[in-house]
Formats: sequence, structure tokens, C-alpha cells
Amino acid sequence: MADRVRFDGWILGLGTTSGTRLVVGHWPRSPLGAVSDVMVERPDGHRVLLAATPELAEFVADTYSFDEVRVVDVQVGRVAGHWVVDAEPLALRVRVGRRPALGWLLRTVPSPLARTPAWVGLLDPVARLAMGVRTRGSAGNGRTEWYGVQDLHALRSASATWDGADLGGLADVRPPVRFGFGSVPPTPSVVRVTTTIALSTAV
Repeated sequence: MADRVRFDGWILGLGTTSGTRLVVGHWPRSPLGAVSDVMVERPDGHRVLLAATPELAEFVADTYSFDEVRVVDVQVGRVAGHWVVDAEPLALRVRVGRRPALGWLLRTVPSPLARTPAWVGLLDPVARLAMGVRTRGSAGNGRTEWYGVQDLHALRSASATWDGADLGGLADVRPPVRFGFGSVPPTPSVVRVTTTIALSTAV
């Protein structure tokens, strides 16, 4: 694998009224092919990774922190403003809303520039102040990550079950999830993103 790799796709983050927080990564283009994963933090703080392949599970677990890792069939569908995620034991249905002002602002940046680590590094202090999130930081095993966000939509509604039990309605991502150096925005949202990962401390 190259010294730097890119995962290109979407990150969907939301909370539920039961206290479970969910982060879905849907990556049509990645060094591991078209893959998807779900990071789950339960109300008691237990962190679970649901990954579509053993290779993806190993890579993500080497980059982030979990208490439990499961390789399951992760299916993600995107149709007419809706996301459908099936990843046993999770079933998630999400309705996507409007693009807020920040989403329109992100779209003004040309995608080739928005994806570059140098640009993402410049935005990191702004993202911390404006949204309480990080766009650049140190991950596990000496890795460094850059999140090149290119678009953002708010979520309007969601329904989710875990092992058949209802997780409740849509809620903010509070407290923040604790998988890595940064969380997703506190407001439920889906972002178009290119994640660049340096696989060593030499960046």
C-alpha cells in the first residue's frame, strides 16, 4: 500500500435519542475497492466497528480505537434523498435535508483544492472554532489524517434499530464520539469527503 492513501465518498454522522451515536463511512473509491463501514458508540461508551471486509476492518481498527470489531455484510443505499444502511445488527434509515449555508460555502472551493492536505490543514483551526471538529490530526499507529470536505447536507429524520431494538429518533451527536482525534459535527449531517491518510509519521 502507498505511503498515502485516499478514501473518497461520504461520512454520515448522527445521534439517537437512546444515546447511541452512529458514523457511516461509504467509500465508492478506496485502496480496498468500494467498501463501507459503521462506527457505533453505545450509550455506555462501548465502541463497535462494523466493517464489510476483513481487510477494511483491519485498516480501520489500526487507524481508530474500538472495543469491539465485527466483520459483517454492510449494505449502503442512496436513493432520492434517503440513505438505507443494513449492517447486522444495525438497520438505519435516514432522510437527507437541505444544504445549509456551510454546505454552499464548501461547494465554492474547487474539489481538487478541497482534497489537498495543505488546504485541509489551513482549515483545521477554522473548523475547530466554527464547528468543534478537526480536519487534520494524528490517528493510530503513527498515522496522520486529513478530511477534505466538499459538501454538507443536514439530516431531517432517522430511524434505527440494534438487534431489533428501537434506538429512538434523530438527535445531536452528544457527547462527541471517541473513535479518533476528532468527531463528526454535532448536528446530524452527511458530508462529501476525501480522507487522505499518511501511513507513517513522515508527512
